[in-house]
Amino acid sequence: MEIAGLVAGIVAALIVIITVLRTVRIVPQARAANVERLGRYQRTLTPGLNFVIPYIDRVRPLIDLREQVVSFRPQPVITEDNLVVNIDTVLYFQVTDPRAASYEIANYIQAVEQLTVTTLRNVVGGLDLEKTLTSRDQINSLLRGVLDEATGKWGLRVNRVEIKAIDPPATIKEAMEKQMRAERDKRAAILTAEGQRQAKILTAEGEKQSAILTAEGERQAAILRAEGQAKAIENVFQAVHENEADPGVLAYQYLQTLPKIAESQGNTFWVIPGEVTSALQTITSAFTGTGELAPAKPRRTDEPSAAGRDEEDTPREIESRRAGQAAFDASAGPSPATAERPSTDGPGRDV
Repeated sequence: MEIAGLVAGIVAALIVIITVLRTVRIVPQARAANVERLGRYQRTLTPGLNFVIPYIDRVRPLIDLREQVVSFRPQPVITEDNLVVNIDTVLYFQVTDPRAASYEIANYIQAVEQLTVTTLRNVVGGLDLEKTLTSRDQINSLLRGVLDEATGKWGLRVNRVEIKAIDPPATIKEAMEKQMRAERDKRAAILTAEGQRQAKILTAEGEKQSAILTAEGERQAAILRAEGQAKAIENVFQAVHENEADPGVLAYQYLQTLPKIAESQGNTFWVIPGEVTSALQTITSAFTGTGELAPAKPRRTDEPSAAGRDEEDTPREIESRRAGQAAFDASAGPSPATAERPSTDGPGRDV
């Protein structure tokens, strides 16, 4: 009797403990649990301490209410230009209605995956490869709109859909690399040509400015030289007229400049102007008293006579007369207009 009573007490205690455990339910934060009473949905347990009727109420598995991230495996998609590309997608969603997530769809993660694949094929099927590669934001927006509308009745909210990778075929990759390489080479060639063009333009501008400045300098120098020569000639002319130079002195200076004509080594002959004859006659008249003389100027009463001037001649004047006579003798030849000069290029050259 005692043993039977002890066993009965132990069983009763176990029943009480089990009943208490089935009556009290603690739900963690950001979790939810659906309660079924006699197989029918009764209510949803919120985070915290909850009580249910044991053996009548059934608590289903907890549902995570936090935002979840699901990465799907690459899916082959055909573009508008009939190219097959593999696209990886990442889905961000959150359960907003635990009751609908449990009773409206059997497996909402699998359903979202299949819906993402079909929607992605519909969207990318209307785009060519180039637009597919460059329109990720547009594809993401379209996918999010379609998925959010379709999963609303499942108690889900799609927050974001991202395309992780788009892998075109290997042949397309090679062609794209060649195209990119050609574009880079083209841009490099254009930039090089532009640089060379700018360099040539700047060089030409510099040479132009240099030539202009050089020409301006030469022009100013020529003007200054011409002004200096004109001033010198004016001074000489003024001095000659003011001092009334003797014609013999002028003729002697004229003869002294003739040898400068033949100073160049390339000249084989030089021309003596026809006025040399009259100049020589003038010198002869001035120094020897013979030949034709220019009309004598009227002599002032205060000038000394010819005899007086002869007496006053200095040895320098006598030497000048002798030099004039020697120049006249040296210039006497077959022609008073031209005189031959020995050739510097060798014997037998015609003059």
